[in-house]
Amino acid sequence: MNPAGAAWRIRADIDHDALRHNVAAVRASVGEKSGIIAVVKADGYGHGGPETAKTLAPFAEQFGVATLAEARAVRAVVPEKDILLLSPCLPAEREAVVTEDFIPVVSSLAEAKAYARLAESKPVRIHLCIDTGMGRIGVWQEEALTTAKEIASIGNIEVESVSTHLPVADSDPDFTEDELQAWDKLVAQLRPILPEAKFHALNSAASLERPQYAADRVRPGLALYGVSPLPAFQKILKPVLTLKTRITLVRDVGPGRGISYGRDFITPKPMRIATLAMGYADGYPRQTSNKGAQVLIRGQRCPILGRITMDQFMVDVTDLPRDIAPGEEVVLFGQQGDGQITVHEVAAWADTITWDILTRLGKRVTMEHLHS
Repeated sequence: MNPAGAAWRIRADIDHDALRHNVAAVRASVGEKSGIIAVVKADGYGHGGPETAKTLAPFAEQFGVATLAEARAVRAVVPEKDILLLSPCLPAEREAVVTEDFIPVVSSLAEAKAYARLAESKPVRIHLCIDTGMGRIGVWQEEALTTAKEIASIGNIEVESVSTHLPVADSDPDFTEDELQAWDKLVAQLRPILPEAKFHALNSAASLERPQYAADRVRPGLALYGVSPLPAFQKILKPVLTLKTRITLVRDVGPGRGISYGRDFITPKPMRIATLAMGYADGYPRQTSNKGAQVLIRGQRCPILGRITMDQFMVDVTDLPRDIAPGEEVVLFGQQGDGQITVHEVAAWADTITWDILTRLGKRVTMEHLHS
């Protein structure tokens, strides 16, 4: 138990030793021949983009982000590393991307020409995306060879890398296997056209399960943060983030009392109920309401009662010692004593995915970066 007077109400502890362990696990999976593009977009999947980038820098060839603002934030702490923009830039952002020497993703000949027009003293490096099934960005697979030849003929453009993205690597092994076999054949055809380019396709799930397709680079994201998209590989990873809050109030409640909005939960008997200093505005999903969700207090699982509200929610502490009091530390997911609640469990209670849970943490969450 932490002292009641401590300043934080909600805290995310970020274990950088675990971060190093996880990147080493990815390296062990894919071997030494493939460079690692560490994906630190969405503020490092909610773990702090610049902070995680600093720790990952010795192990990563490049970093992947989504936006120009993210690229600048990461560049400020790892100026020696190339940074790929994995989402298309707005036309108004392209000049800054070129001037600041980031590597933008390109999905068409027209986009490549637009970047070429901005070149000054040296060619603009671009990252060509091929769409092999994601349906989001990229040149259609059937048009890839023609478009690659056209882009290769443009002056002032250097195709630094070529990639695809796997839409179902964590859920449809047959489609993914067919997709990667087709990708390998396409890469063999593209290499003579773009001889200097590096090729990459594998996300976290495929880096762990299908390392034989690793090619020149891999792009792990979620696995770096200790959460495996595939349950079979969770044992080799260490969760990086532990989410905590505190008890603000403990009350003895008689039978027949409604708890939270909607009166979805009515106390069936005398109970002891604790109110917590976190709500959906802080990132704990409202969708867990009345779904059997739990938290840890003194290593014991305590059921959430009623609906999650914006700033608070309530849990049952009837079976805990009577000295439970305001200020007591509560773990939303992570380890506490002998107890553990995983982010997978929270995602299941909320009927969503682990990526969503990690990246929704709000501004009121204090980030505590732990280094040994």
